[in-house]
Amino acid sequence: MNEFMEFFNGSPADSVSTSVKLLLLFTVLSLAPSILILMTSFTRIMIVLSFVRTSLATQQMPPNQVLVGLSLFLTFFIMAPTFQEVNDQALTPLFNEEINLEEAYEKAAVPFKEFMSKHTRQKDLELFLSYSGAERPESIADIPMTSLVPAFALSEIKTAFQIGFMIFIPFLVIDMVVASVLMSMGMMMLPPVMISLPFKILLFVLVDGWYLVVKSLLESF
Repeated sequence: MNEFMEFFNGSPADSVSTSVKLLLLFTVLSLAPSILILMTSFTRIMIVLSFVRTSLATQQMPPNQVLVGLSLFLTFFIMAPTFQEVNDQALTPLFNEEINLEEAYEKAAVPFKEFMSKHTRQKDLELFLSYSGAERPESIADIPMTSLVPAFALSEIKTAFQIGFMIFIPFLVIDMVVASVLMSMGMMMLPPVMISLPFKILLFVLVDGWYLVVKSLLESF
């Protein structure tokens, strides 16, 4: 009972530090899905891998769990320098009580802003800046997150669809060739997808498709 009263009457410094850490932890956990999807490379990777599965027409192979897991680990690999910079500049000083929570947020936002600005189209960013009536930022640190995050997400979706279009082309050619051959042979009742599927899988395996897709994704960042 005495410890409970001491907490409200004047908690010691370590109790305040623990409370701040818990508050920060719960805040990060509640925003983690949005941060992961909209402020990292996860969006582009997941869309491109989904395009690969759709172009192969293998339905649920690989399963969604495999694609999401692969996208997560690729995201952690690509974002590792950014996460490390956030930890060094914001989290570690905050836990050591060298800076307060507001300063930690400002320092943690800078590495994410630098990463997102590299992959955000100028046109997309100007759209949200002009709509919100914000002044033209003089540096990356001055860009408001409310404008940068949706602009980055929009740019990532467009880039992912461009990569997906290039992935679709060779498989579309295979479908057209198989359909033409079946029509010339009079086998109009036989679904072309059933015949083209083994050839698409064979082509994808021979060229080591997953390696090429992942390599292209890594090089795009």
